[in-house]
Parts: sequence; C-alpha cells; structure tokens
Amino acid sequence: MTKKIKNNPQIYSKIISFEDNLVLPMIFGDQDKTLKMLENEFNVSILPRGNFLKISGKEKSVNTTGVALEKIYEEVLKNKFINAGEINGIINIIKDSNMKKKEDEVDYVNSIGFTAGRRLIKPRSKKQIEYFNLVKKKEMVFCCGPAGTGKTYLAVAFAVSMLKSGAVDKIILTRPAVEAGERLGFLPGDLKEKIDPYLRPIYDALNDMLSFSEVMKKIETGFIEIAPLAFMRGRTLSNAFIILDEAQNTTSVQMKMFMTRLGENSKMIINGDLSQVDLPSGTKSGLRESIKILGDIEDIGFIEFGNKDVVRNPLVSKIVKNYEKFEKAEGVGKEYFLKSVKKND
Repeated sequence: MTKKIKNNPQIYSKIISFEDNLVLPMIFGDQDKTLKMLENEFNVSILPRGNFLKISGKEKSVNTTGVALEKIYEEVLKNKFINAGEINGIINIIKDSNMKKKEDEVDYVNSIGFTAGRRLIKPRSKKQIEYFNLVKKKEMVFCCGPAGTGKTYLAVAFAVSMLKSGAVDKIILTRPAVEAGERLGFLPGDLKEKIDPYLRPIYDALNDMLSFSEVMKKIETGFIEIAPLAFMRGRTLSNAFIILDEAQNTTSVQMKMFMTRLGENSKMIINGDLSQVDLPSGTKSGLRESIKILGDIEDIGFIEFGNKDVVRNPLVSKIVKNYEKFEKAEGVGKEYFLKSVKKND
C-alpha cells in the first residue's frame, strides 16, 4: 500500500506498508542498516512505524526509494532471504536506470538470473547486465576492472552453470604464477601445493557454488581442471569453459599462447585489473597489449568495470576511487591530493 503526503512544496512524503510483518527484520536490516543505506544513497529520510515506512525528501528520490523497497520486499518474499550484496545490487540497478524504466529494468534483472550449482546468480549493476549478455553472445570476453567488481566470481558462475547444464564437458581455470621462478622453488610441497595459493580465489568461488566434496570429485575426475598458465601450452581446449584470471600479469607471449588454445564449442573469459600489474619493471602486460591488438574483432567481447561497479563491501569502492585519483595525479598533483584528503581521528 502506498499513500502520498504533500507537506509543503519542498518536502514530498510517501507512506508504504508491507503485508507480511515477519519479513520486516530482513528488509530493514540489523539496527535498520538497510534503511540507513537507502537514506544515504537517495538523500531521503525514512521513518519506520510498525509495518509502515514514511519516506520524505524530493519527489523523485522518494519514488526511487519506494521502488527499491518494494523490490527488496519482493525478493525476500520469493527467496526467504536477502543479503547485503543483493540489496546493493537492487540499489545500483535502480540508480542507473531511467525513472520511467526502473521497474522494467529490475524485472529484467530477475529474468536474466541463472543458477550456478547451489547459487542463484543475478547482476548487481548495469555493467554486470552488459557482462551477462556479452558472455551469452561471444566465444571470448575480456573483462577488466578493479577488485570487488565480481570478475572472478561471475566467470566461475557462468562456467559452473554451463557445466551443470551439459553445454560444456569441463571447466578449465588458470592464472599466471607471477613469482613462478626462484621463489616458487623454495616453497614447501609438490607442484599442486606450490601453486594452490595463487589459485585460492578460484577455489573460493567454486566452493561457494558447489559443495566441497563435489568440487574435489570434479577435480579428481577431470571435469574441473585448475592449473598454472604454463600448463596450457600445446593444448587445444575444446568443449570447455576456460577462464584466465589475473591476466594483467601475463606476458605478451603467454597471452598469445593462451588465446590460441581455444577449440571448438568452447568459451573463454579473460579477467584482469590493469591497475595491479605485478610484472617486473619494463615487462609489458599481455592483457593490455592484446586488448589494443584485438579491439576490432567483433566476435570478441570487451567490458571494463569501474569503481562504481564494486559489489563487495561498499568501502572497497571508496578505497578504489581514492587510489584512482592518486594514481592519475602527477608530480605536485599527488602532493595536493594528499593534502586535500581529510583525515579522521
């Protein structure tokens, strides 16, 4: 139920209610955390009274907040659960959408979600919607962006979904071991134990979608292969979903070698963050070079996430944004930036 109240020309208010009181704690969040988040995002005030909420502020902001709350309520009723990331996703999609298309946009997000093992995966930003569509249409996709934008997680989710549906026979996950020379040799254990620390983010994503026993079984039977990039040389990867993570740390030779492994009925995703290149000084990033060389091939998809697409803890977005400003500044500009930063005691 919605009731509109006009107190004065400057303040517009709307009252919304929820029929199911039992789900309100999930909607409002611990100590009304979700309501506070909405207040900050849309510059409104929200006053809870039982199963009613009074939203006040500029008319457009109040209406936008109402749409967000209604969508959050629908998700809770449907899934009996909602986490902070899903709430952030709803807010991001609605903020980026045109007011007239807002409801259609969020409904569209619901329709393009897919199941990856035990997880229901939905886009949490406009860029992620674009990413979903690119992966559906293209055999090869380059995905660049800062930490926390879901690059690795979504790529693994696409792979798990296609493996479960029978669209591919296996998943191949790889990334360069940047320190694979002298330092790797000094680490204890066999090759797998030496390499595993570099592949931990991939394991984490898999274990979020599949049970630990299922992941281990699929690795043992070859349905999931996790290996360092050097192991790809000389192979043809057919009927597979192939993911190269941390691609900014490949050399030009490695990147060309990897891309030319693509076989029939396969899909390849290449992830990287060009702001975090760990290669030795003077070594060109194969990711940066390949994007320039291959940019005119229509069969390849390219997408770049920014700090506003961060779907991890919202604080990560602020950290990334400040680092971007600092790194873009030159010389004296860096000093001015550091002086302008307000320090909190």
